[in-house]
Amino acid sequence: MTGLDTNVLVRYIMQDDAKQSAQAARLIESLDADSPGFLPLVCVAELSWVLSGAYGLERAQLVAALEGVLRTKEIVVERADTVWKALRAFATSTGDFADCLIERSATSAGCERTMTFDRTAAKQCGMTLVG
Repeated sequence: MTGLDTNVLVRYIMQDDAKQSAQAARLIESLDADSPGFLPLVCVAELSWVLSGAYGLERAQLVAALEGVLRTKEIVVERADTVWKALRAFATSTGDFADCLIERSATSAGCERTMTFDRTAAKQCGMTLVG
């Protein structure tokens, strides 16, 4: 298995740098079921931030990009079941993907609730306001 940093997936998805995008494509397309790539959970959160913040992807585009990564058999996403749950929550809300991922991760760890000061995270991602 080969670990993948966020920037490798960004280059592969966005194809915005001729040299690095080609290198990323060669790497990702060389992966297979016997020797997959591994995407850590923190990279999933980073990927959502970069694609939405730096590249301006709309919610539907971001959902499609993350679904594409999750569906790629040659990439193992850490805690993929939790990421899928967060992605479903994100797709049907106006909340931030990272907030949905935080809440779903806490729930999967057995937390009864996830506390926040963020009103949007409480309303859209199932967290509970402190206070």
